[in-house]
Amino acid sequence: MRVLGIETSCDETGVALYDTEQGLLADALYSQVGMHAEFGGVVPELASRDHVRRLLPLMRQVLEQGGTAPEDLDGIAYTAGPGLAGALLVGAATARALAFAWDIPALPVHHMEGHLLAPLLEADPPAFPFVALLVSGGHTMLLDARALGDYHLLGESVDDAAGEAFDKAAKMMGLGYPGGPRISALAQQGNPDRFTFPRPMTDRPGMDFSFSGLKTYCLNTIAACGGAEALSEQDRADIARAFETAVVETLVIKCRRAMEASGHGTLVMAGGVSANTRLRARLDEALGAKGVRVCYPRQALCTDNGAMIAFAGALRLAAGERQEGLGISVRARWPLMELAPI
Repeated sequence: MRVLGIETSCDETGVALYDTEQGLLADALYSQVGMHAEFGGVVPELASRDHVRRLLPLMRQVLEQGGTAPEDLDGIAYTAGPGLAGALLVGAATARALAFAWDIPALPVHHMEGHLLAPLLEADPPAFPFVALLVSGGHTMLLDARALGDYHLLGESVDDAAGEAFDKAAKMMGLGYPGGPRISALAQQGNPDRFTFPRPMTDRPGMDFSFSGLKTYCLNTIAACGGAEALSEQDRADIARAFETAVVETLVIKCRRAMEASGHGTLVMAGGVSANTRLRARLDEALGAKGVRVCYPRQALCTDNGAMIAFAGALRLAAGERQEGLGISVRARWPLMELAPI
């Protein structure tokens, strides 16, 4: 089965071609980061308009690279949520129109399920059941993933997600957007002993997260140094190191609890924050010592991309799932646990 995947949930236009026998055949991505950086964050209307400009050229590119004509396709998978409603509609309308014209099924895919399944695209993929740590944009959650579509929530952020906290901390320090990669790069030069930030909600039982207080602690530390304009490059590096370490250690502690509670032997981590090298190293160290296998996607598949959508859609289409009718519907908010098991 050969499936074209379309991802337009936020600020990246992703298209990919996946074959259930040959694997990932082609993958293309256009990032809008440069455009949105001028405004310090994503502007929804600009994001939607840019998806309109980029989507069809990327589709032509992917089909050509994959040596595939429309008549060779068995389906189109598209992100239907969660995300920015206008951006989602660009991908959904395109996918549904082409599927109708080419007489093939179009299947809506949950953005976070795409991330969750991305590590399965790698060699020697993990098998269900496993614990999944999803750290993508406005989402931070731990799941007991028992089968495709059978996901049970273990814990989630009660306020800011990890990715949001990185972006806000970076803005406080005047680092610009996007914040996560900039803080991580700066933290490499930071002194790990100068500042110690709290590990929120680790002094109580449970697997929920809270990063709002950590953001406030960061703001107070900046103020104690004389404010953002008075920060030296070393100040910024030291604060970045302390902030990143606190987020990483909090995630590691909660993952350790999730592994103990579930009894599973594998942790899957996915989403934009999963690209963080310090987080990967600490999970490998902390959980590997307990015999837990830690899996995550290659760097290129951590952020939003078409490959994860094509893959998730192919699995569901192969299992017999279909969308009835010709209606176009997207969901800006869509709880992952509403998905039906396959």
